[in-house]
Amino acid sequence: MASTSLSWNSTSWLHNHCLTKNMNTKTTKLTNRTSVLTVVAQKKAKKVRKIILKDDVSNLGKKGQLIDVKAGYLRNFLMPMGMAQIVTPELLKEMKMEEERIEAEKKRVKEEAQQLALIFETVGAFKVKRKGGKGKQIFGSVTAQDLVDIIKAQLQRDVDKRIVSLPEIRETGEYVAELKLHPDVTARVRLNVFAN
Repeated sequence: MASTSLSWNSTSWLHNHCLTKNMNTKTTKLTNRTSVLTVVAQKKAKKVRKIILKDDVSNLGKKGQLIDVKAGYLRNFLMPMGMAQIVTPELLKEMKMEEERIEAEKKRVKEEAQQLALIFETVGAFKVKRKGGKGKQIFGSVTAQDLVDIIKAQLQRDVDKRIVSLPEIRETGEYVAELKLHPDVTARVRLNVFAN
């Protein structure tokens, strides 16, 4: 039992004398440090980023579209797959120049289609010859390909037959065909169908 009490006494003496001295010095050092130490708040991370899509992404957008996405989705999916690019001032400038170039090209194509429509409408009527039957009947019918061939022969202009819409022509007479030269420009062309 004596050894137990001795060890108890020795540990309590050790605890009282040595540890309290070390703790006091640490405490004083800590208090000195805390007066010098200042806590700086970190800036809150952006949760949404503005990007430009490089490819079509389902449920998100089309190629070249400017959209906002969550930073994690951008960092973990879009960037590794090469589907998006973060917006920068230089990139915005490039996009604006590209849009202006595209708009100028669209305007030029529309003006060209309007001029072509004016040419088609001022020509008058295109004449189509067909073998005649009884009365006003003709053998066969006049097709879009026939009109395209006549335009090529008379005006030296190539026209795609898919843009031509014709009524059903099975008799002689005057008809009007439409040529869809541009989404906003349609030329109306007159056809005179007569029998040989």
